[in-house]
Amino acid sequence: MSLPDDAISDLDLIRDSVTQQNLNLSSSSEISGIPPIWFTSEIGDLAQVVAGGTPKSNDSSNFTMPGEGVSWLTPADLSRYNHQYISFGARDLSKKGYESSSAKLMPKDSILFSSRAPIGYVVIAANEISTNQGFKSFVFTKEIHPKFAYFYLKSIRDLAESRGSGTTFKELSGAAAKKLPFIVAPLAEQQQIAAKLDELLAQVDNLKTRLDNIPKILKRFRQSVLAAAVSGKLTEDWRGETTYCDLDGINIPVSWKVKQAQEVCCKVQSGSTPRDNPFDQNGVIPFLKVYNIVNQKIDFNYKPQFITKETHNKGLKRSIAYPNDVLMNIVGPPLGKVALLTDQYPEWNLNQAITFFRADDSQLNFQYLYYVLCEGALVRKVMPDTKGSVGQVNISLSQCREALITVPPIEEQTEIVARVEQLFTYADQIEQRVKDAQSRVNHLTQAILAKAFRGELTAEWRVQNPELISGENSAEALLSRIKAEREMVVKPKKTGKKT
Repeated sequence: MSLPDDAISDLDLIRDSVTQQNLNLSSSSEISGIPPIWFTSEIGDLAQVVAGGTPKSNDSSNFTMPGEGVSWLTPADLSRYNHQYISFGARDLSKKGYESSSAKLMPKDSILFSSRAPIGYVVIAANEISTNQGFKSFVFTKEIHPKFAYFYLKSIRDLAESRGSGTTFKELSGAAAKKLPFIVAPLAEQQQIAAKLDELLAQVDNLKTRLDNIPKILKRFRQSVLAAAVSGKLTEDWRGETTYCDLDGINIPVSWKVKQAQEVCCKVQSGSTPRDNPFDQNGVIPFLKVYNIVNQKIDFNYKPQFITKETHNKGLKRSIAYPNDVLMNIVGPPLGKVALLTDQYPEWNLNQAITFFRADDSQLNFQYLYYVLCEGALVRKVMPDTKGSVGQVNISLSQCREALITVPPIEEQTEIVARVEQLFTYADQIEQRVKDAQSRVNHLTQAILAKAFRGELTAEWRVQNPELISGENSAEALLSRIKAEREMVVKPKKTGKKT
Protein backbone atom coordinates (compact mmCIF):
# COMPACT_ATOMS: atom_id res chain seq x y z
CA MET A 1 0.00 0.00 0.00
CA SER A 2 1.54 3.30 -1.05
CA LEU A 3 1.00 6.65 0.61
CA PRO A 4 2.06 10.15 -0.40
CA ASP A 5 5.26 11.47 1.19
CA ASP A 6 3.44 14.05 3.32
CA ALA A 7 1.29 11.32 4.90
CA ILE A 8 4.39 9.24 5.73
CA SER A 9 6.07 12.32 7.24
CA ASP A 10 2.99 12.96 9.39
CA LEU A 11 3.06 9.38 10.66
CA ASP A 12 6.72 9.78 11.67
CA LEU A 13 5.91 12.95 13.65
CA ILE A 14 3.05 11.19 15.43
CA ARG A 15 5.19 8.18 16.29
CA ASP A 16 7.93 10.38 17.77
CA SER A 17 5.48 12.38 19.87
CA VAL A 18 3.51 9.43 21.22
CA THR A 19 6.73 7.60 22.09
CA GLN A 20 7.71 10.50 24.35
CA GLN A 21 4.60 10.02 26.46
CA ASN A 22 6.56 7.46 28.46
CA LEU A 23 8.75 10.18 30.02
CA ASN A 24 9.36 8.91 33.56
CA LEU A 25 8.09 11.81 35.62
CA SER A 26 5.12 10.27 37.40
CA SER A 27 4.68 10.85 41.12
CA SER A 28 4.64 8.32 43.91
CA SER A 29 1.09 7.65 44.99
CA GLU A 30 2.13 7.68 48.66
CA ILE A 31 2.61 11.16 50.08
CA SER A 32 5.58 11.35 52.45
CA GLY A 33 6.61 14.09 54.86
CA ILE A 34 9.20 16.77 54.28
CA PRO A 35 12.89 16.21 55.15
CA PRO A 36 13.60 16.67 58.89
CA ILE A 37 15.91 19.63 58.22
CA TRP A 38 13.06 21.57 56.56
CA PHE A 39 10.46 23.58 58.43
CA THR A 40 6.87 24.65 57.83
CA SER A 41 5.43 28.03 58.65
CA GLU A 42 2.60 30.31 57.62
CA ILE A 43 3.13 32.74 54.78
CA GLY A 44 2.14 35.62 57.03
CA ASP A 45 5.18 34.89 59.22
CA LEU A 46 7.55 34.94 56.26
CA ALA A 47 6.24 37.64 53.93
CA GLN A 48 4.19 40.77 53.74
CA VAL A 49 0.78 40.04 52.24
CA VAL A 50 -0.34 43.05 50.21
CA ALA A 51 -3.66 43.62 48.44
CA GLY A 52 -4.12 45.81 45.37
CA GLY A 53 -6.65 48.32 44.14
CA THR A 54 -8.41 49.83 41.12
CA PRO A 55 -9.20 53.47 40.37
CA LYS A 56 -12.57 54.45 38.93
CA SER A 57 -12.87 52.38 35.77
CA ASN A 58 -15.24 54.80 34.03
CA ASP A 59 -12.57 57.50 34.02
CA SER A 60 -10.21 56.77 31.12
CA SER A 61 -7.66 59.26 32.43
CA ASN A 62 -6.89 56.80 35.25
CA PHE A 63 -5.26 54.46 32.73
CA THR A 64 -2.58 54.64 30.07
CA MET A 65 -0.69 52.42 27.67
CA PRO A 66 1.80 49.81 28.98
CA GLY A 67 5.18 51.38 29.63
CA GLU A 68 3.77 54.89 29.97
CA GLY A 69 2.68 54.84 33.62
CA VAL A 70 2.70 52.59 36.67
CA SER A 71 2.68 48.89 35.72
CA TRP A 72 -0.58 47.28 36.85
CA LEU A 73 -2.01 43.77 36.66
CA THR A 74 -5.44 42.16 36.79
CA PRO A 75 -6.08 38.39 36.94
CA ALA A 76 -7.25 38.60 33.31
CA ASP A 77 -3.68 39.53 32.32
CA LEU A 78 -2.56 36.09 33.52
CA SER A 79 -5.13 34.05 31.60
CA ARG A 80 -3.08 31.75 29.34
CA TYR A 81 0.09 33.54 30.46
CA ASN A 82 2.81 30.88 30.56
CA HIS A 83 5.89 32.79 31.70
CA GLN A 84 7.31 32.94 35.23
CA TYR A 85 8.05 36.68 35.20
CA ILE A 86 5.85 39.58 34.15
CA SER A 87 6.62 43.26 33.56
CA PHE A 88 3.22 44.84 32.83
CA GLY A 89 -0.38 44.11 32.01
CA ALA A 90 -2.74 45.23 29.27
CA ARG A 91 -2.91 48.72 30.82
CA ASP A 92 -0.79 50.88 33.11
CA LEU A 93 -2.22 53.19 35.71
CA SER A 94 -1.67 56.89 35.12
CA LYS A 95 -0.18 58.88 37.97
CA LYS A 96 -3.66 60.14 38.77
CA GLY A 97 -5.15 56.64 38.66
CA TYR A 98 -2.45 55.22 40.88
CA GLU A 99 -2.68 57.96 43.49
CA SER A 100 -6.50 57.76 43.61
CA SER A 101 -6.57 54.00 44.21
CA SER A 102 -5.39 51.63 46.90
CA ALA A 103 -2.96 49.94 44.50
CA LYS A 104 0.60 49.69 45.83
CA LEU A 105 3.83 49.42 43.90
CA MET A 106 5.36 46.05 44.69
CA PRO A 107 9.15 45.55 44.55
CA LYS A 108 10.86 43.42 41.94
CA ASP A 109 10.73 39.66 42.69
CA SER A 110 7.44 39.96 44.61
CA ILE A 111 5.17 36.94 44.13
CA LEU A 112 1.84 38.00 42.63
CA PHE A 113 -0.95 35.55 43.48
CA SER A 114 -4.49 35.98 42.15
CA SER A 115 -6.99 35.71 44.97
CA ARG A 116 -10.21 35.71 42.95
CA ALA A 117 -11.57 35.06 39.47
CA PRO A 118 -9.73 32.70 39.69
CA ILE A 119 -7.69 31.83 42.77
CA GLY A 120 -4.17 30.62 42.03
CA TYR A 121 -2.57 32.39 39.08
CA VAL A 122 1.08 32.96 40.06
CA VAL A 123 3.80 35.16 38.54
CA ILE A 124 7.00 36.87 39.69
CA ALA A 125 7.34 40.63 39.32
CA ALA A 126 10.11 41.36 36.81
CA ASN A 127 10.15 44.98 38.01
CA GLU A 128 8.17 47.22 40.30
CA ILE A 129 4.52 46.58 39.62
CA SER A 130 1.07 47.12 41.15
CA THR A 131 -2.09 44.99 40.99
CA ASN A 132 -5.83 45.34 41.32
CA GLN A 133 -7.76 43.98 44.29
CA GLY A 134 -7.89 40.51 42.68
CA PHE A 135 -4.42 39.74 44.06
CA LYS A 136 -2.73 38.97 47.30
CA SER A 137 0.94 39.71 46.68
CA PHE A 138 3.72 38.24 48.80
CA VAL A 139 6.88 40.23 49.52
CA PHE A 140 9.45 37.79 50.92
CA THR A 141 12.85 38.65 52.30
CA LYS A 142 16.01 37.70 50.41
CA GLU A 143 16.12 34.41 52.33
CA ILE A 144 13.32 32.99 50.15
CA HIS A 145 14.27 32.43 46.52
CA PRO A 146 11.58 33.96 44.22
CA LYS A 147 11.36 30.89 41.97
CA PHE A 148 11.13 28.56 44.96
CA ALA A 149 8.16 30.58 46.25
CA TYR A 150 6.65 30.73 42.75
CA PHE A 151 6.74 26.96 42.26
CA TYR A 152 5.55 26.27 45.79
CA LEU A 153 2.49 28.48 45.38
CA LYS A 154 1.69 26.72 42.10
CA SER A 155 1.82 23.42 43.98
CA ILE A 156 -0.82 24.51 46.54
CA ARG A 157 -3.30 26.11 44.14
CA ASP A 158 -6.02 23.61 45.04
CA LEU A 159 -5.42 24.17 48.76
CA ALA A 160 -5.65 27.95 48.32
CA GLU A 161 -8.86 27.60 46.35
CA SER A 162 -10.37 25.39 49.05
CA ARG A 163 -9.78 28.18 51.58
CA GLY A 164 -11.59 30.77 49.52
CA SER A 165 -15.07 31.90 50.44
CA GLY A 166 -17.98 33.53 48.66
CA THR A 167 -21.13 32.65 46.74
CA THR A 168 -20.89 34.38 43.35
CA PHE A 169 -17.20 33.48 43.09
CA LYS A 170 -14.64 32.34 45.62
CA GLU A 171 -12.13 34.82 47.02
CA LEU A 172 -9.10 34.25 49.22
CA SER A 173 -9.12 36.89 51.93
CA GLY A 174 -5.99 38.56 53.26
CA ALA A 175 -6.36 36.72 56.57
CA ALA A 176 -6.73 33.37 54.78
CA ALA A 177 -3.74 34.14 52.56
CA LYS A 178 -1.57 34.78 55.62
CA LYS A 179 -2.58 31.39 57.03
CA LEU A 180 -1.48 29.45 53.94
CA PRO A 181 1.27 26.96 54.83
CA PHE A 182 4.75 27.49 53.46
CA ILE A 183 7.72 25.13 53.37
CA VAL A 184 11.12 26.53 54.30
CA ALA A 185 14.24 24.82 52.97
CA PRO A 186 17.87 26.01 53.12
CA LEU A 187 18.47 28.78 50.58
CA ALA A 188 20.98 26.75 48.53
CA GLU A 189 18.46 23.90 48.32
CA GLN A 190 15.72 26.34 47.31
CA GLN A 191 17.91 27.38 44.38
CA GLN A 192 18.58 23.75 43.50
CA ILE A 193 14.87 22.89 43.59
CA ALA A 194 14.02 25.86 41.38
CA ALA A 195 16.67 24.80 38.83
CA LYS A 196 15.46 21.19 38.75
CA LEU A 197 11.84 22.28 38.35
CA ASP A 198 12.80 24.59 35.49
CA GLU A 199 14.43 21.66 33.72
CA LEU A 200 11.72 19.06 34.36
CA LEU A 201 8.74 21.29 33.68
CA ALA A 202 10.33 22.48 30.43
CA GLN A 203 10.36 18.82 29.34
CA VAL A 204 6.71 18.48 30.29
CA ASP A 205 5.77 21.66 28.42
CA ASN A 206 7.65 20.47 25.34
CA LEU A 207 5.92 17.09 25.45
CA LYS A 208 2.52 18.71 25.98
CA THR A 209 3.09 20.99 22.98
CA ARG A 210 3.98 18.03 20.80
CA LEU A 211 0.95 16.05 21.93
CA ASP A 212 -1.35 19.03 21.45
CA ASN A 213 -0.12 19.32 17.85
CA ILE A 214 -0.89 15.71 16.96
CA PRO A 215 -4.63 16.25 16.24
CA LYS A 216 -3.60 18.68 13.49
CA ILE A 217 -1.11 16.14 12.14
CA LEU A 218 -3.80 13.44 12.16
CA LYS A 219 -6.17 15.74 10.30
CA ARG A 220 -3.51 16.29 7.63
CA PHE A 221 -2.84 12.57 7.52
CA ARG A 222 -6.51 11.69 6.97
CA GLN A 223 -6.77 14.36 4.27
CA SER A 224 -3.67 12.93 2.56
CA VAL A 225 -5.21 9.46 2.62
CA LEU A 226 -8.44 10.75 1.06
CA ALA A 227 -6.55 12.69 -1.62
CA ALA A 228 -4.57 9.55 -2.48
CA ALA A 229 -7.74 7.46 -2.49
CA VAL A 230 -9.73 9.54 -4.99
CA SER A 231 -6.75 10.16 -7.29
CA GLY A 232 -5.63 6.54 -7.67
CA LYS A 233 -2.37 6.90 -5.72
CA LEU A 234 -3.56 4.75 -2.83
CA THR A 235 -4.14 1.66 -5.00
CA GLU A 236 -1.30 1.93 -7.53
CA ASP A 237 0.28 -1.31 -6.27
CA TRP A 238 -3.08 -3.11 -6.33
CA ARG A 239 -3.88 -1.85 -9.82
CA GLY A 240 -0.43 -2.68 -11.17
CA GLU A 241 -0.27 0.32 -13.49
CA THR A 242 0.85 3.89 -13.01
CA THR A 243 -0.28 5.52 -16.25
CA TYR A 244 -2.46 8.59 -15.78
CA CYS A 245 -4.44 10.82 -18.11
CA ASP A 246 -6.25 14.14 -17.89
CA LEU A 247 -10.06 14.04 -18.00
CA ASP A 248 -12.04 17.25 -17.49
CA GLY A 249 -8.99 18.79 -15.84
CA ILE A 250 -8.57 15.90 -13.39
CA ASN A 251 -5.49 13.67 -13.48
CA ILE A 252 -6.63 10.06 -12.98
CA PRO A 253 -5.51 6.52 -13.91
CA VAL A 254 -6.35 5.59 -17.49
CA SER A 255 -8.72 2.87 -16.24
CA TRP A 256 -10.84 5.40 -14.32
CA LYS A 257 -13.63 7.66 -15.52
CA VAL A 258 -14.93 11.10 -14.53
CA LYS A 259 -18.70 11.46 -14.36
CA GLN A 260 -21.23 13.91 -12.98
CA ALA A 261 -22.88 12.96 -9.70
CA GLN A 262 -26.28 12.68 -11.40
CA GLU A 263 -24.84 10.06 -13.77
CA VAL A 264 -23.65 7.73 -11.02
CA CYS A 265 -26.31 8.46 -8.40
CA CYS A 266 -29.92 7.28 -8.48
CA LYS A 267 -30.91 10.52 -6.78
CA VAL A 268 -29.34 13.79 -5.65
CA GLN A 269 -31.88 15.77 -3.65
CA SER A 270 -31.99 18.46 -0.97
CA GLY A 271 -34.40 18.39 1.95
CA SER A 272 -37.06 20.82 3.09
CA THR A 273 -38.48 22.07 6.38
CA PRO A 274 -42.18 21.42 7.02
CA ARG A 275 -44.42 24.36 7.89
CA ASP A 276 -46.14 25.20 11.18
CA ASN A 277 -43.57 23.61 13.47
CA PRO A 278 -44.72 20.01 13.01
CA PHE A 279 -42.05 18.48 15.23
CA ASP A 280 -43.43 15.90 17.60
CA GLN A 281 -41.45 13.80 20.07
CA ASN A 282 -44.07 11.11 19.56
CA GLY A 283 -43.28 11.12 15.86
CA VAL A 284 -41.52 8.18 14.25
CA ILE A 285 -39.52 9.83 11.45
CA PRO A 286 -36.19 11.38 12.51
CA PHE A 287 -35.62 14.84 11.07
CA LEU A 288 -31.98 15.81 10.54
CA LYS A 289 -30.45 19.27 10.68
CA VAL A 290 -26.91 20.41 10.00
CA TYR A 291 -25.98 20.31 13.69
CA ASN A 292 -26.63 16.54 13.60
CA ILE A 293 -23.58 16.13 11.34
CA VAL A 294 -20.56 16.03 13.65
CA ASN A 295 -17.05 14.94 12.66
CA GLN A 296 -18.32 13.45 9.38
CA LYS A 297 -20.86 11.27 11.20
CA ILE A 298 -24.53 11.41 12.22
CA ASP A 299 -25.05 12.42 15.84
CA PHE A 300 -28.78 12.12 16.40
CA ASN A 301 -28.37 12.15 20.17
CA TYR A 302 -27.89 15.93 20.01
CA LYS A 303 -31.22 17.81 19.88
CA PRO A 304 -33.12 15.00 18.14
CA GLN A 305 -36.33 16.04 16.38
CA PHE A 306 -39.07 13.86 14.91
CA ILE A 307 -42.01 14.35 12.58
CA THR A 308 -45.13 12.24 12.25
CA LYS A 309 -45.65 9.74 9.48
CA GLU A 310 -48.53 11.88 8.22
CA THR A 311 -46.35 14.98 7.86
CA HIS A 312 -43.62 12.85 6.35
CA ASN A 313 -45.93 11.46 3.66
CA LYS A 314 -47.86 14.65 3.01
CA GLY A 315 -45.25 17.21 2.07
CA LEU A 316 -41.78 15.73 2.46
CA LYS A 317 -41.74 12.69 0.20
CA ARG A 318 -39.10 14.16 -2.07
CA SER A 319 -36.60 14.44 0.78
CA ILE A 320 -37.01 10.94 2.20
CA ALA A 321 -33.52 9.52 2.79
CA TYR A 322 -32.47 5.96 3.56
CA PRO A 323 -29.52 4.19 5.21
CA ASN A 324 -26.35 4.37 3.08
CA ASP A 325 -27.36 7.69 1.52
CA VAL A 326 -24.49 10.19 1.76
CA LEU A 327 -25.38 13.59 3.22
CA MET A 328 -23.66 16.94 2.69
CA ASN A 329 -24.66 20.33 4.05
CA ILE A 330 -25.04 22.95 1.30
CA VAL A 331 -25.65 26.04 3.47
CA GLY A 332 -22.86 27.54 5.53
CA PRO A 333 -20.34 28.37 6.62
CA PRO A 334 -19.07 25.81 7.06
CA LEU A 335 -19.93 24.04 3.83
CA GLY A 336 -19.31 20.41 3.03
CA LYS A 337 -19.97 18.59 6.30
CA VAL A 338 -20.49 14.99 5.24
CA ALA A 339 -22.09 11.94 6.85
CA LEU A 340 -23.25 8.47 5.90
CA LEU A 341 -26.80 7.68 6.97
CA THR A 342 -26.92 4.73 9.37
CA ASP A 343 -29.61 2.08 9.81
CA GLN A 344 -30.54 3.51 13.23
CA TYR A 345 -33.90 4.27 11.55
CA PRO A 346 -35.32 2.73 8.37
CA GLU A 347 -35.92 6.16 6.82
CA TRP A 348 -35.01 9.75 7.58
CA ASN A 349 -35.94 13.26 6.56
CA LEU A 350 -33.72 16.30 6.10
CA ASN A 351 -34.01 20.06 6.24
CA GLN A 352 -33.24 22.29 3.28
CA ALA A 353 -29.60 22.86 4.27
CA ILE A 354 -28.71 19.22 3.52
CA THR A 355 -28.48 17.35 0.22
CA PHE A 356 -28.31 13.57 -0.03
CA PHE A 357 -26.53 11.51 -2.71
CA ARG A 358 -27.87 8.01 -3.36
CA ALA A 359 -25.29 5.88 -5.17
CA ASP A 360 -26.17 3.69 -8.15
CA ASP A 361 -24.83 0.37 -6.88
CA SER A 362 -23.95 -0.79 -10.38
CA GLN A 363 -21.49 2.12 -10.79
CA LEU A 364 -20.64 3.45 -7.37
CA ASN A 365 -19.86 2.00 -3.97
CA PHE A 366 -21.72 4.20 -1.45
CA GLN A 367 -18.75 4.15 0.96
CA TYR A 368 -16.41 5.24 -1.82
CA LEU A 369 -18.85 8.06 -2.60
CA TYR A 370 -18.74 9.04 1.07
CA TYR A 371 -14.95 9.30 0.96
CA VAL A 372 -15.06 11.28 -2.29
CA LEU A 373 -17.33 13.88 -0.67
CA CYS A 374 -15.24 13.88 2.52
CA GLU A 375 -12.16 14.69 0.43
CA GLY A 376 -13.83 18.00 -0.42
CA ALA A 377 -13.08 18.55 -4.12
CA LEU A 378 -16.78 19.23 -4.81
CA VAL A 379 -16.88 22.15 -2.38
CA ARG A 380 -13.51 23.54 -3.47
CA LYS A 381 -14.61 23.45 -7.10
CA VAL A 382 -17.91 25.31 -6.63
CA MET A 383 -16.82 27.78 -3.94
CA PRO A 384 -16.02 30.60 -6.43
CA ASP A 385 -19.57 30.29 -7.81
CA THR A 386 -21.51 29.94 -4.57
CA LYS A 387 -24.24 32.44 -3.84
CA GLY A 388 -25.72 33.88 -0.70
CA SER A 389 -25.82 36.86 1.62
CA VAL A 390 -23.09 38.12 3.93
CA GLY A 391 -22.24 35.41 6.45
CA GLN A 392 -24.06 32.66 4.56
CA VAL A 393 -23.21 30.91 1.31
CA ASN A 394 -25.09 28.22 -0.56
CA ILE A 395 -24.28 25.39 -2.92
CA SER A 396 -27.14 24.91 -5.35
CA LEU A 397 -28.77 21.55 -6.02
CA SER A 398 -27.72 21.80 -9.66
CA GLN A 399 -24.09 22.29 -8.61
CA CYS A 400 -24.36 19.12 -6.53
CA ARG A 401 -25.87 17.16 -9.40
CA GLU A 402 -23.29 18.39 -11.92
CA ALA A 403 -20.31 17.88 -9.61
CA LEU A 404 -17.55 15.74 -11.14
CA ILE A 405 -16.66 12.49 -9.42
CA THR A 406 -13.70 10.23 -10.15
CA VAL A 407 -15.04 6.72 -10.80
CA PRO A 408 -12.67 3.73 -10.60
CA PRO A 409 -13.82 0.24 -11.59
CA ILE A 410 -16.20 -1.09 -8.92
CA GLU A 411 -13.65 -3.70 -7.72
CA GLU A 412 -11.07 -0.98 -7.15
CA GLN A 413 -13.61 1.13 -5.28
CA THR A 414 -14.05 -1.79 -2.86
CA GLU A 415 -10.28 -2.01 -2.39
CA ILE A 416 -10.02 1.76 -1.83
CA VAL A 417 -12.71 1.64 0.85
CA ALA A 418 -10.92 -1.22 2.65
CA ARG A 419 -7.58 0.62 2.60
CA VAL A 420 -9.00 3.93 3.76
CA GLU A 421 -10.83 2.22 6.62
CA GLN A 422 -7.64 0.42 7.64
CA LEU A 423 -5.63 3.65 7.71
CA PHE A 424 -8.38 5.60 9.45
CA THR A 425 -8.67 2.89 12.10
CA TYR A 426 -4.93 3.23 12.67
CA ALA A 427 -5.33 7.02 12.97
CA ASP A 428 -8.22 6.55 15.43
CA GLN A 429 -6.06 4.28 17.59
CA ILE A 430 -3.28 6.86 17.65
CA GLU A 431 -5.79 9.57 18.51
CA GLN A 432 -7.00 7.57 21.52
CA ARG A 433 -3.42 6.94 22.65
CA VAL A 434 -2.75 10.68 22.37
CA LYS A 435 -5.80 11.48 24.53
CA ASP A 436 -4.60 9.01 27.15
CA ALA A 437 -1.11 10.53 27.05
CA GLN A 438 -2.51 14.06 27.34
CA SER A 439 -4.47 13.04 30.41
CA ARG A 440 -1.30 11.75 32.05
CA VAL A 441 0.77 14.75 31.03
CA ASN A 442 -1.83 17.14 32.46
CA HIS A 443 -1.18 15.56 35.88
CA LEU A 444 2.60 15.56 35.55
CA THR A 445 3.19 19.16 36.58
CA GLN A 446 1.45 18.77 39.92
CA ALA A 447 3.10 15.38 40.44
CA ILE A 448 6.55 16.88 39.88
CA LEU A 449 5.82 19.84 42.14
CA ALA A 450 4.64 17.46 44.86
CA LYS A 451 7.91 15.51 44.60
CA ALA A 452 9.92 18.73 44.78
CA PHE A 453 8.26 19.93 47.96
CA ARG A 454 8.58 16.56 49.65
CA GLY A 455 12.34 16.87 49.10
CA GLU A 456 12.52 13.95 46.67
CA LEU A 457 14.12 15.86 43.79
CA THR A 458 17.05 17.00 45.93
CA ALA A 459 17.58 13.98 48.21
CA GLU A 460 20.86 13.03 46.55
CA TRP A 461 21.99 16.67 46.42
CA ARG A 462 21.53 16.98 50.23
CA VAL A 463 23.77 13.94 50.78
CA GLN A 464 26.45 15.42 48.54
CA ASN A 465 26.30 18.96 50.00
CA PRO A 466 25.90 18.73 53.80
CA GLU A 467 27.78 22.01 54.34
CA LEU A 468 25.12 23.91 52.34
CA ILE A 469 22.24 22.76 54.56
CA SER A 470 23.76 22.97 58.05
CA GLY A 471 24.98 25.60 60.49
CA GLU A 472 24.48 29.12 59.20
CA ASN A 473 23.11 27.63 55.97
CA SER A 474 20.40 25.60 57.66
CA ALA A 475 16.70 26.25 57.38
CA GLU A 476 16.60 26.93 61.14
CA ALA A 477 19.20 29.70 60.83
CA LEU A 478 17.38 31.03 57.79
CA LEU A 479 14.14 31.30 59.78
CA SER A 480 15.93 33.26 62.48
CA ARG A 481 17.26 35.72 59.91
CA ILE A 482 13.81 36.08 58.35
CA LYS A 483 12.36 36.92 61.74
CA ALA A 484 15.01 39.59 62.28
CA GLU A 485 14.58 41.00 58.78
CA ARG A 486 10.77 41.02 59.08
CA GLU A 487 11.04 43.22 62.15
CA MET A 488 12.95 45.78 60.08
CA VAL A 489 10.89 45.58 56.86
CA VAL A 490 9.05 48.72 55.80
CA LYS A 491 5.71 48.04 54.14
CA PRO A 492 5.26 49.17 50.48
CA LYS A 493 4.38 52.82 50.33
CA LYS A 494 2.47 54.81 47.78
CA THR A 495 4.77 56.22 45.16
CA GLY A 496 4.32 57.67 41.75
CA LYS A 497 7.51 56.08 40.45
CA LYS A 498 7.23 54.82 36.90
CA THR A 499 8.55 51.38 36.01
